[in-house]
This record gives sequence, structure tokens and C-alpha cells, in this order.
Amino acid sequence: MNPKQTRWIKASIGALCGAASAMACAALPVGAVAPDFSAPAALGGKPFNFSLAGSLKKGPVVLYFYPKAFTSGCTAEAHDFAEATPRFNALGATVVGMSNDDIATLQKFSVEACRDRFAVAADAGGRITRRYDAAFMPGLDMADRISYVISPEGRILYAYASGNPDEHVKRTMAAVEKWKAAKAP
Repeated sequence: MNPKQTRWIKASIGALCGAASAMACAALPVGAVAPDFSAPAALGGKPFNFSLAGSLKKGPVVLYFYPKAFTSGCTAEAHDFAEATPRFNALGATVVGMSNDDIATLQKFSVEACRDRFAVAADAGGRITRRYDAAFMPGLDMADRISYVISPEGRILYAYASGNPDEHVKRTMAAVEKWKAAKAP
């Protein structure tokens, strides 16, 4: 693929991601069992295998799906989650992003956009994305922008679907804070 084709594809994906705000997908309902998964992931440029079950042993998990690494909305959202990750961690939560990008792309994204603060997982083929009702549209191998907060018991505590990346961090943070407050003696 030549550089002109690459720019065209990135611009087209960016336009599709922007259009997603008008087409928010369905999300798993609050109280539903969160499908367990393991997936190749990267944190700080280093690959590893992310396990939902393993992470839930430490506390809730903020799992957010995004369409495509290095597009404008997805990069802005990753920056927002990176800024908020220390607060999520202080509340006992783990943050992980997920897209259909390959692991080599996510190794770079985990450093540049996620600022070495949280992991991003690769869902090649979209199997996990489909199990979470987070597919952008049938036939397009891309996730919609959906964020979940999953309880340590493996249930959906909160779900938010919006193509606009601006509210995902704020809303998932509020859900984690509410969970933490309910756990306080």
C-alpha cells in the first residue's frame, strides 16, 4: 500500500468514527454476566496476555472498545483514559482498551496514545467485540465506542455507548466511584 492509499484509508476510518456518534450500538445490559476473555495486549510497548478473570481478582475493570488506533477520536479518548488511570487505579480499578487493531499497532499506541499507563488489547477478527455487543456494524471489522465497568464478580455494573469520546472517562469514573462508595464500611 502506498502512502496516499494509507492516508485515504485513515481519513475514511476517521470519518466513519465520527459518524459513529449518530449510530451508537447496543451494549450489554447492567447486571449481565460479562463474557470472560484473554487477549494479546500491550502496555508501555511490551506485549502480554490480558486476562479479564485475572484482572477482576484485583477489582473492577473498565473495558472500553474503540474503533481504530491513531485516529483522532480514539487517540483523544486514549489520552483521557491515560490522564485518569492513576485515579482509576487508586479506586482499585484496571483500565483496558480494546480494538481490532493488530498487536504491533497496539504496542505503539500503548506508548504514544496511552502514555504507558494502561493496556490495550487486540481483538483480531472481532470475536470479543461481538460477545460484548460492541461491533460497529455488521461486516465491518471494527468496534463501536462502548465503555463498560465490570464488577469483580464478573457482572456489568455500567455501560455507555456513544461515538463521541468526550464522556467515556467521566461516566466510567463516576460508576467506579459509586461502586467504591458502596463497598465502604
